[in-house]
Amino acid sequence: MKRTDLRNIAIIAHVDHGKTTLVDGMLAQSGTFRENQQVDTCIMDSGALERERGITILAKNAAVSYKGVKINIVDTPGHADFGGEVERVLGMVSGVVLLVDAAEGPMPQTRFVLSKALELGLAVVPVINKVDKPDARIHEVVDEVLMLMLDLGASDEQLDAPMVFCSGRAGTSSFSPEQQGADLSALFDTIIDYIPCPDLDAEGPLQVLVSTVDYNEFVGRTAVGRIERGEMKVNQPVEICDFHNPDTKLRGKLTAIYQFEGIGRTAVQSAKAGDIVMFSGIEDITIGNTLCDPALVEPIEFVKISEPTVEMTFSVNDSPFAGREGKFVTSRQIRDRLFRELLKDVSLRVEEGATTDSFRVLGRGEMHLSVLIETMRREGYEFAVGAPRALMHEEDGVLMEPFETALIDVPADAVGSVMEKLGSRKADLISMNPVGDRMKLEFSIPSRGLFGYRSEFLTDTKGEGIIATIFRGYEPFRGEIVSRQSGSLIAHETGEAVTYGLFNAQERGDLFIGAGTPVYAGMVVGASPKLEDIVVNVCKRKHATNMRASGSDEALRLVPPRKLSLEACIEFIADDELLEVTPKNLRIRKRILEHDQRMKKLMASRNK
Repeated sequence: MKRTDLRNIAIIAHVDHGKTTLVDGMLAQSGTFRENQQVDTCIMDSGALERERGITILAKNAAVSYKGVKINIVDTPGHADFGGEVERVLGMVSGVVLLVDAAEGPMPQTRFVLSKALELGLAVVPVINKVDKPDARIHEVVDEVLMLMLDLGASDEQLDAPMVFCSGRAGTSSFSPEQQGADLSALFDTIIDYIPCPDLDAEGPLQVLVSTVDYNEFVGRTAVGRIERGEMKVNQPVEICDFHNPDTKLRGKLTAIYQFEGIGRTAVQSAKAGDIVMFSGIEDITIGNTLCDPALVEPIEFVKISEPTVEMTFSVNDSPFAGREGKFVTSRQIRDRLFRELLKDVSLRVEEGATTDSFRVLGRGEMHLSVLIETMRREGYEFAVGAPRALMHEEDGVLMEPFETALIDVPADAVGSVMEKLGSRKADLISMNPVGDRMKLEFSIPSRGLFGYRSEFLTDTKGEGIIATIFRGYEPFRGEIVSRQSGSLIAHETGEAVTYGLFNAQERGDLFIGAGTPVYAGMVVGASPKLEDIVVNVCKRKHATNMRASGSDEALRLVPPRKLSLEACIEFIADDELLEVTPKNLRIRKRILEHDQRMKKLMASRNK
């Protein structure tokens, strides 16, 4: 049966190319909101972290109606670290809208998500977005998109769709770059004409592949998937199976079914083949499971998600300030939270660590793991994390490490410093192309070579540089990389930082704390320009004598401290340091807090 009244699409693109803004326009023009209704921008980015960072982290579902056709839309993340979200939702749709920035052109993530869509044989509607930007280079980008599709082996059918030119912010689209258009009707018409309608078996026994799982404390676990076969009804008995785990056999009953309407969802009694639905009732269901009629249990093959490339160790916080600020601090609570995250994030791995109170967490990149850390600390968890490490393995006796493709767009006068820094991090230059007064550089670089580089990159390019990376593959190990060019300023004693102590310490390097900050011995309070660590006493007070009062000197001037974000802390920490994460504070500390013991271990390692 062909569902001519339905289209299922995903919007895919590189980060910041305007996916969520375009969905805003599609929702507005389809009559989802009242004419006088006040609506936020990027309404699909519902999470607090997504709004703060301006990026999509989790794939979201919405639905609009146009000319009697319901269009189910999946808004996907654009950052490479969340590529697992894109890979698993592509199985729910019949086609994709490929969004490309009219100035930047195809970027690494554009190639990655497009290759996945082409592998699955999905129809592609190419859209050039932000055509109203002053620096738009529309005709060159059109050629780049076509070359990319040909390079990735697109079929004649996948190349059939016309190029659509959009301004997501203005809510306009057209088939010509010279005409802006009045609304998004050109985009809607292209979706209906070139994205195939679902052609599925409506009469057979039920079959649904689960692509997304969420948890709600009121209704328990909910799942989202497309009905591949048959009809789904409330109170219907079902059986769960899994393509990769034949032993998985669960039985349950569907307690509720929802279909997406606008940005919300509506409870329904039944749904047909082709519909994207959310349902509840099966407690242990997970991503990749297939929901079947007990009369015919047939698992659907689930796309193999790309493996993690970076690991960090999460452990119980054992600092002198442990337990003061967090609500959940024990290893059992941290373990439960990490394993609960696996239910929603298919590209994450969690393993037991070397000790009973530590865990290895494996992810796609630093941002992937930093979002998990930030989410946990906002939920009240307190824990410690170690420095990120690249995941290596052996092939035929050769040590292999993950490599990234880094696409860098910088002002021409910053090229020298960028190439010098990346050269010291074992990067190879692949291409170099001038675009106006800027330069586009493409590098192949070990994943570990990027650790700690982004903050340096922004400094070297005066904040004007753009860097995007995507996993390239495994290549032979390149040797040691000295990524950190500074040491740490370490607090000498436990107490409260005072102005007098900080004034003397700031001559040694950049401070991370201000007066009145509680510190403990072994805590990192700043960065030293030298490669070695320096112990400073930020709690040192100026004592009164019979000759003068303690405050009689002129006021001491302190340089404002450098406040580090979570990402900056993760980039900064060395192998012998930990990041203490609490709901209120981020503190960097040495693994061994006592100065004498640190020195003994350092001397022992040098003697080896």
